[in-house]
Amino acid sequence: MKSLAILLGALAITAGAHAATDRSVILQVSNMTCATCPIAVRMSLEKVPGVESAKVDFKTKLAVVRFDSAKTTQEALMKATADAGFPSTLKRVQ
Repeated sequence: MKSLAILLGALAITAGAHAATDRSVILQVSNMTCATCPIAVRMSLEKVPGVESAKVDFKTKLAVVRFDSAKTTQEALMKATADAGFPSTLKRVQ
């Protein structure tokens, strides 16, 4: 029983620490001129270690990226899009 309580406590601490490192940002993406551009942007973001999801909208020119801030940074995300030919700027941190 005591070891179960210790295990549950450890899981709670681990879950809390992991949740604290999850972040979402919205990037304003430039140079998207066709319907396939968002695919290239999404793929460039998904290659960044720590990125959990990336959704890119051609119409609004926005990318919503969820990532682990212990593994990557907002700057690394913007560099990834720029390296793919789609410079981006930080619009909002969620």
